[in-house]
Amino acid sequence: MQIAKVRGTVVSTHKTPSLTGTKLLLLQFIDAQGQPLPKYEVAADLVGAGIDEWVLVSRGSAARIESGMEQRPIDAMVVGIIDTITVENRKLYSKKDDY
Repeated sequence: MQIAKVRGTVVSTHKTPSLTGTKLLLLQFIDAQGQPLPKYEVAADLVGAGIDEWVLVSRGSAARIESGMEQRPIDAMVVGIIDTITVENRKLYSKKDDY
């Protein structure tokens, strides 16, 4: 899994029928120091994440299996909303402090 921040939503009116009803988010990945990386990805969302929330992202075939969407062309799936991250006794992120 990877850590990312939700930067926006993706709306697609024309897509494969298997993606109908799937919420899509634009994510920016976060490094070990809590800094945003210059890498973005679109991911399907199972947990109802919102803009600026930090999330856990599952990628590859694991994303499809977890969601029960084996027949959908999904490479990344938001599987959790992060509350806190602590690294070496230092708080890297806290949702409570972010709002």
